[in-house]
Amino acid sequence: MNTLSEASVTFAISLLKLLGQDDPVRNVFFSPVSISSALGMVLLGAKGNTAAQIVQALAIHDEEDSHGGFQSLLTQVHKPGAPHSLSIANRLFSADSCQVLSPFQQSCLKFYQVELEQLPFAKDPESSRKHINAWVSTKTGGKIEELLGKNVIDGACRLVLLNAVYFNGTWSKQFKKSYTTEQPFKINQKEERPVQMMFQTSAFPWAHVSEVGAQVVELPYKGQELSMVVVLPDEGVDLSTVEKALTPEKFQTWTSPEHMHRIQLSVFLPRFKLEEEYDMVSVMQHLGVVDVFDPGNADLSGMLADSDLCLSKFMHKSVVEVNEEGTEAAAATACLMCPESGFFPKQFRADHPFLFFIRHNKTNSLLFCGRFSSP
Repeated sequence: MNTLSEASVTFAISLLKLLGQDDPVRNVFFSPVSISSALGMVLLGAKGNTAAQIVQALAIHDEEDSHGGFQSLLTQVHKPGAPHSLSIANRLFSADSCQVLSPFQQSCLKFYQVELEQLPFAKDPESSRKHINAWVSTKTGGKIEELLGKNVIDGACRLVLLNAVYFNGTWSKQFKKSYTTEQPFKINQKEERPVQMMFQTSAFPWAHVSEVGAQVVELPYKGQELSMVVVLPDEGVDLSTVEKALTPEKFQTWTSPEHMHRIQLSVFLPRFKLEEEYDMVSVMQHLGVVDVFDPGNADLSGMLADSDLCLSKFMHKSVVEVNEEGTEAAAATACLMCPESGFFPKQFRADHPFLFFIRHNKTNSLLFCGRFSSP
């Protein structure tokens, strides 16, 4: 596994815990790749302590390697002729009065395939906002139409870094719609809600993690380049127990090909759609990224000729829909275990809260992460 893969998993698990810690029954869904590549673009123009804080939050050891890693990931993701739709798009919008430094622009284009577009933020903030939202909508297949709400762009706005991720994949083994039935989903010991429960029996990579009491199954998408990995606590084990035990190293172990075995499995998985939005400023501050949001301390002198610049907004919105055919997901961001010989359940029944991850298998990068707790 390469350095960026390890860093991406570390960053993803940190975010998963942070976004879900306040409310154990809240659904969570986000794209760590989207968020980290947006931060990577900021890092290209950051200096000093501002840069150091971003490097630490992204869990990267070498800044230059990380930019090269993103460049490689974007090249592999945008593979022509793939059986799925997956696009990671980046764009930099600046006020037409700004003088964006040429080396920064060149690096953005080289590593993140980012183009610069200048907009009249001061003269016409509303048309600028609509223009940016239209770009996001196009890049996410119309799934995210209003990333920037009214009055988010104002005359003081200088620079908007955007990243949008869109994924539409078909299961390698589809669920038959005729097998889908209404069944109860146990939110907790006291509350149940009905869900449309999909069903199929087939051979899937599977493992049981005895140290926490959970099953792991890999559901591949057509072409095998991407998979959904589902971590389901055993009956009677709370999801919070699994989340607390989850570390980047354990995730890698639990989901590694060496530890998963292909077995015949009856999979019950709810049909679901999640739409989540986060203000990433406070989340990033929890991860130690503080200076970039503080006009007195931010050092983004590698971006603009005038240095009194800080990142004022950083939003992330993501949508996922899981059904019998496969998964459609979109996201946008503005700036040791052994198989036990006697334990082979015939069923993987996701009728209680679980974690799920959409993984790019070759690079081991986590494109999306989520927690489904409440229908």
